[in-house]
Amino acid sequence: MQKLDILAIGDTTIDVFLTVDPQDSQAVCNLDEEECRISFEYGAKVPVSSMVRIPGVGNAANLAVGSARLGLSSGIYTVLGSDKDSQDSKDVLTEEGVDGTHIVMENGGKSNFSAVLNYSGERTIFVYHELRKYDLPQFESEWVYLTSVGKEHAKLHEQVLEHVARNNTKLAFNPGSYQLLDGVEKLKPVLEKASVLLVNREEAQRLVDGDIEDIERSDIERSDIERSDIEGLFSKLKDTGAETIVITDGQRGSYATHDGREIWHMGVPDTPVVERTGCGDAYSTGFLTAIIKGESLIDAMLWGTMNASSVLQHVGAREGLLTSGQIVEWVEKYKSSLKPKMI
Repeated sequence: MQKLDILAIGDTTIDVFLTVDPQDSQAVCNLDEEECRISFEYGAKVPVSSMVRIPGVGNAANLAVGSARLGLSSGIYTVLGSDKDSQDSKDVLTEEGVDGTHIVMENGGKSNFSAVLNYSGERTIFVYHELRKYDLPQFESEWVYLTSVGKEHAKLHEQVLEHVARNNTKLAFNPGSYQLLDGVEKLKPVLEKASVLLVNREEAQRLVDGDIEDIERSDIERSDIERSDIEGLFSKLKDTGAETIVITDGQRGSYATHDGREIWHMGVPDTPVVERTGCGDAYSTGFLTAIIKGESLIDAMLWGTMNASSVLQHVGAREGLLTSGQIVEWVEKYKSSLKPKMI
């Protein structure tokens, strides 16, 4: 059995992207930027300017593909169905160089499915999850990346923890929606074993039941509020037992710490944005790959930022994932404009 650098564990899906052109939909669509809501007239037919179908994606699949492109030996444990969509996903993963030994095809099962509505660069996602039965197989890897799985994941979490303890494997954790619903107490056994915890700001707040208000203040006051909020999130997340913690915050950049005391912030480069799906996975991929390759925390943040910025310029979560050579080029191009600092 080949020993992998990293095995990603999580659900895989098919994404279908529907792009709605604001010029085509003015008569039936209302975008409320203040309330962050988009609405369409009930019963209307909404024009779609383009449609793209992308099999073999999802948090685990995106990281497995991305880390393979960056030179790691990566595999995935995921449960698929037996329909054509599931087979297409498996084919994509193996074509991308991901070890498919632990891909399970459940007889009679269907693929997970997401309809992604892209409007003015932002996306709204309608998600369908098949009920899965998880049973972690035997494998060897230096790292495990545990991420989004379905409702019935309690047994899987136990199996992952047993494997990590038995094999001295390092664990990276990026909780999905159903895992976040467990709450921090149920997730504590996983968090305590996490060498790296990767979450976006909203996920961090949900984990620690934070309540961060977005109040209009002067720039100086707002900066002080932002720093206090982030420090508070990191303090509470460190109490869970996770070692290295990363919080991504969209256009505000990302924050990371090894020890909970030195919290580093890195901004984002000024690059075009086409569609945002998968940029968090791309960041996690770049960050973790750099850590596995022995890079510093700052360089890991830089790799994550470059990978995410590339994905933002494409439709879908896979298209912009960088190769080893490409990420070097991106770092050389943008490093001087991204000056990390301690908050």
